[in-house]
Parts: sequence; structure tokens; C-alpha cells
Amino acid sequence: MVVRMRHTRSHTANRRSHHALGEPRLSTCKDCGQLHLRHRVCANCGKYRGVQIIDMEAKTARKEQRMKDKNKALGVEPKK
Repeated sequence: MVVRMRHTRSHTANRRSHHALGEPRLSTCKDCGQLHLRHRVCANCGKYRGVQIIDMEAKTARKEQRMKDKNKALGVEPKK
């Protein structure tokens, strides 16, 4: 079978002209001053609209402990 009505490159490009992605909307955190996506918790301090949502200190402590356990299981010495 043959395509009867072929779409030209320009026709395809005109149709796809509205497919471009825009820039993300960023807001500044009122507590730490870092940029974050709107309507999302700040990844730096863990606050949303001035309310503490995530305890970032405990999160980093858990992450460090997991890394220590993983390195110990692999037999890798910690960096100094």
C-alpha cells in the first residue's frame, strides 16, 4: 500500500510547533533562600509554606548510616 496524502516536513513541523516544553516555575524558599519547584517541599530545608514537613537532619543521618553499613558489608574503608 502507498500513502495517498503524504504530510510534508513543514506540515509536520507546524503541527509540532506547540510541543515545546516551557521552563519550570521556580520559587524562592522563605527560610533558606534556595530555589524549588512550586507547590513542592524545599529539598534543602524540608519546609513547605513555613511548616516543617521533612526532618532533613534525620534524613541525612539515615543516609550516612546506610552508606557506612554498605561500605562495611563490601569491605571498603571509609574516606578520610
